[in-house]
Amino acid sequence: MSILPPSRRPLGRSGLSVSPLTLGAWKWGFSPFFPDEETGDEHDARIGALADAFLRGELPSTTLDTSNTYGDSRSEALIGEALRRVGGVPEGVVVQTKLDRHPETGDFSAARMRESLSESLDRLGLETLPLLYLHDPEHIGFEAAMAAGGPVDALVAMKEAGLVESIGISGGPVDMLDRFVRTDLFDALITHNRFTLVNRAADGLLDTAAEHGLGIMNAAPYGAGVLTGHPRYREMYAYGRIGRDTARAVALLDDLCTAAGVPLAALALQFSLRDPRIHSTIVGVSDVGRARELETLASFPIEQALRDEVEGALAGLLTTTDI
Repeated sequence: MSILPPSRRPLGRSGLSVSPLTLGAWKWGFSPFFPDEETGDEHDARIGALADAFLRGELPSTTLDTSNTYGDSRSEALIGEALRRVGGVPEGVVVQTKLDRHPETGDFSAARMRESLSESLDRLGLETLPLLYLHDPEHIGFEAAMAAGGPVDALVAMKEAGLVESIGISGGPVDMLDRFVRTDLFDALITHNRFTLVNRAADGLLDTAAEHGLGIMNAAPYGAGVLTGHPRYREMYAYGRIGRDTARAVALLDDLCTAAGVPLAALALQFSLRDPRIHSTIVGVSDVGRARELETLASFPIEQALRDEVEGALAGLLTTTDI
């Protein structure tokens, strides 16, 4: 039986319903972390086929996550082209995006936030959005983001004006995100790379967000690739060089999964999907085959004995401090 229920689930107090799996569109276009991957017509055709399959309801997800700057802003443009092909956002589908600082100047002002929203709406071909996040505020810090007339005020004003239904906060450092969550201004949270099989830094943050009723999305359950088991990502965790203890933990997990006949990618994905605090898990995909594989991984049978063995074996190797 699939771990993915046939229906969507409420995303906390946001008023939206989302699928347990959210497709991440951060590699829909040029990625600075993987500059060797192809772009151009072939890439756009592959992403277009993926977006079309998503919008036709052929994939194990009804939720799509993007950002103003993903893929050098090509991600939103490709989604917008697909939306125009199908005549708009289908019933029950959620397309969420994020406000971003200026990609060249780093401007994170309220004026830039309004410009970011305008750019996103234009690319997507939409007049309003169901969910909009403030993205990576660690670049200016909590105080600057929360200052009167700053980016948070701009985001709240967008909700009050009816341009977006719900608003969220999305970033990295867990202590900073905890402070945003406690303001009770936001409806949803995205944390990334901080709640995986080998890194539990966001555990307390998830508790706080759940206590405050936020919708919770956990992104990058594979630590940006290493927990897929693919050799290409062996030396990386969260877009940087992997730490010694984390590398040892991954190698141990790989051995245990191989002995049990379980894909490491299945164990890593289900770790996030099974947590009752997490409403949806964001996984970056860039082709139809990979998106469909997620359903197989999500429903792969894993004995509780292996899960228990893994937790015991990881004692002393888990990362609980921030990246």
